[in-house]
Amino acid sequence: MNVSSTETTNSVSHFILMGFPSSPEMQLLYFVLFSVVYTLTLMGNAAIVCAVRWDRRLHIPMYIFLGNFSLLEICYVTTTIPNMLANFLSTSKSISFVSCFTQFYFFFSFGCDEGFFLCIMAFDRYLAICCPLYYPRIMTKQLYTGLVIFGWSCGFILFLTPVVLISQLPYCGPNTINHFVCDPVPLMLLSCSEDTTTQFIYSTFNAVFMIGTFLFILCSYALVIVAVLRMPSAASKHKAFSTCASHLAVVTLFYGSIMVMYVSPGSGHPVQVQKIVTLFYSVITPFCNPLIYSLRNKEMKTALRKVFGMEIPVHKI
Repeated sequence: MNVSSTETTNSVSHFILMGFPSSPEMQLLYFVLFSVVYTLTLMGNAAIVCAVRWDRRLHIPMYIFLGNFSLLEICYVTTTIPNMLANFLSTSKSISFVSCFTQFYFFFSFGCDEGFFLCIMAFDRYLAICCPLYYPRIMTKQLYTGLVIFGWSCGFILFLTPVVLISQLPYCGPNTINHFVCDPVPLMLLSCSEDTTTQFIYSTFNAVFMIGTFLFILCSYALVIVAVLRMPSAASKHKAFSTCASHLAVVTLFYGSIMVMYVSPGSGHPVQVQKIVTLFYSVITPFCNPLIYSLRNKEMKTALRKVFGMEIPVHKI
């Protein structure tokens, strides 16, 4: 039984990522469109990283977390879009077994890290707005450095288990994935045997992570909103709400889509819906984040002008 299982598991050496089946002309159009989106995503997030790195006024925890989040977004889109672009111009659209699960691991590890960074950013705003007098003592350099390390490492540690479990399933028959990324749901459906234990562990892992982090963020911002409403100054209220609105917009974009997909992988979402939702949180959200965070933030806009050499001189009164 063990020998047979090993042989069937190793019988699939590669997978076919169908992506978005269409005519060669449409494939070329998709290639141009996603190339532009990918380039703009890299430029927008890299600009924020550079602004935080070069402008000393942004060397505070809120912007340090934002800079790391933008760097994370660059890594996140790079796990999928380059391969997707190559497939638009390819006729085989194949990806090796090892490359598929490597993409799976990094894509979902970075995605998991995004959730943790959104929690960290919510926690930072909670401390800054609800406990302003204690904030400098609590959010020390040691703490925010530790939080950054925690945010980057947790996804890679936690997602080892699902990747190992799903990669050990027997793959002996069809190897065509009707998706543009090595997604765990279609991968589990391609397995020769239906492993309900692996599906249950994977669903439980996703539910605990997503619902846990989402509730943490909601509770943090609920406390922030209560604190803001108690502020006597209208200017202070506007500034606090402006910052929180940007964070909540990103939270809504990110969690709104992934919860539809991964809390219940066995619920049988239509294939096209799966692709569109995955496209939304893996491509569109990282593309929108720089706009969301920069347009509503005066300090960030000023720093970005410096990065692009467009600083507007300020006349001293």
